[in-house]
Amino acid sequence: MIFQFLGGLGLFLFAIKYMGDGLQKAAGDRLRDILDKFTTNPLMGVLVGIVVTVLIQSSSGTTVITIGLVSAGFMTLRQAIGVIMGANIGTTVTAFIIGFDVGIYSYPILALGAVLLFFFKKSSIQTIGQILFGLAGLFLGLEMMGNGMKPLHNSESFIDLTVRLSEHPILGVMIGTVMTVIVQSSSATVGILQGLYAESLISLHGAVPILFGENIGTTITALLASIGASVVARRAAASHVLFNVVGTIIFMILLPLFTNYVVWIASVLNLEPKMQLAFAHGTFNVINTIIQLPFIGLIAYVVTKIVPGEDATIGYASKHLDKTLIDQSASIALGQAKQEVVRMGEFAVSGLQESLDFLLTGERKHVDITIQLEEVINNLDREITEYLVELSQGSLSEIDSKVHYSLLQNIRDIERIGDHFENLVELIQSREVNRVKFSEVATQELNEMYELVLDTVSLAVLALDRQSKDFAREIINNEYRIDELERVLRKRHIYRVNNGECSGSAGIFYVDIISNLERIGDHAVNIAESILEVNSNESFQ
Repeated sequence: MIFQFLGGLGLFLFAIKYMGDGLQKAAGDRLRDILDKFTTNPLMGVLVGIVVTVLIQSSSGTTVITIGLVSAGFMTLRQAIGVIMGANIGTTVTAFIIGFDVGIYSYPILALGAVLLFFFKKSSIQTIGQILFGLAGLFLGLEMMGNGMKPLHNSESFIDLTVRLSEHPILGVMIGTVMTVIVQSSSATVGILQGLYAESLISLHGAVPILFGENIGTTITALLASIGASVVARRAAASHVLFNVVGTIIFMILLPLFTNYVVWIASVLNLEPKMQLAFAHGTFNVINTIIQLPFIGLIAYVVTKIVPGEDATIGYASKHLDKTLIDQSASIALGQAKQEVVRMGEFAVSGLQESLDFLLTGERKHVDITIQLEEVINNLDREITEYLVELSQGSLSEIDSKVHYSLLQNIRDIERIGDHFENLVELIQSREVNRVKFSEVATQELNEMYELVLDTVSLAVLALDRQSKDFAREIINNEYRIDELERVLRKRHIYRVNNGECSGSAGIFYVDIISNLERIGDHAVNIAESILEVNSNESFQ
């Protein structure tokens, strides 16, 4: 009985994950953009949370993505709380799917999914096959769990437990919490509970508190995802816990009234037992959201007190791009765009510094900050480009046209610097995974080249800010030094390899790192040359 139940649970968990992955593929990479762009207020956040959770069939998945966006500065705490509330509603869709008796069609659905997966080359058709295969596996897993639980009808100890659950609802909340923490899937806990209720192995009064506890247990994933993240990300995870705990307390106080409602709705709509719990689950999360939605500000305040500390999250949004200036004064608008490009460049300098710190210390926090900075640079790239494109639709003077073209080029170069320092971090990580060590001499050489490139990029950003031709010429001189140093370091590396002082695997990582640094120097020179070109006749402030 235990093996059949655990096997069914394993199949259920795999199937729901597999189906969710397929749904996420079908939605493309737009889920993150949807969360980023359409969570302008808490109500929109709730709606987006529902949609995304329905698409990926995982409230934990939505919450983890949300925490990642909060940690990266792409979303405020208030926006995140709204999305988390919506995710709680969206996850109830799985319970309604289970409530429909389509298990008898699971085998033909499984066969159809397999055919689409293995006999078609087109990725979109294979994705549909993955969704169908996962859906069928979900029902097969439930069927296996149900068959495994049937002998419990004759178990006196289990019957005694269910009687105690009806008499002690707080125990039911604790069991629901622990079960969900163990299986890491609220949908699995609800599915098990629906199976028990359908087999009359547990009463409604015993099942509903477990349902409430499941909502608390599902928050553990968010808490785990927030470990090591920014302060505001940990606050978002704490808000998930607070939201579900407060909701459970409210509904436990109203437990008799709520169970009477479920009995009434079941009689009016003639619902099957599984669908009765699906309605109970959905009602709990919808009403809980309606009750707490007006208090998002209070929730944010409470979690700020619970999780103290300075919020070091980097704001991803532009600060200087005022679209009203486009129609009023193209020159002023260009000046604002230049300030935003400079800000973008400062992020690039910070990212390069973090990659160097990671090389020297190996601390994971530098990787997280580097990734965050690269995302910020990419976002500013999009925002500034859109601003400049809109600006170009009006009439620009000759000097403004030169500046406009120059800024577009500067954006590309800074964005490429971001790509290169991300490559550097990936190379350093790969070196650690492969347990490749650099000699002390090699590390010193890399540090020397890093410092020279870092100084050059910092100077390029300063030259861009001040439109300084003197700084621009100094950058070009630095580039000669970077190129020469790269050639010297390559020769030294070859010498060490030939003399057995350095392994071939370490040499590969070494050469790739200095190559990326040399290319970063090239992009700094491109910025310098654009400054010299713009200022060949007139200066731009």
